[in-house]
Amino acid sequence: MADTTKVITPVIEDRNAWRWGFTPQAEVWNGRLAMIGFLSAALIELFTGQGFLHFWGIL
Repeated sequence: MADTTKVITPVIEDRNAWRWGFTPQAEVWNGRLAMIGFLSAALIELFTGQGFLHFWGIL
């Protein structure tokens, strides 16, 4: 009989998967959304010449 060995490949979690709760994936998505929000606010200020709160009429 041939000697067979099992090769077990580790299960790699998808860092881009959407998961609920306090998980590393949630922190990755939180960071991405924060970057999009910051860039949006900076572009609004750049193109309109007003602050973000003035643009939305809050101040």
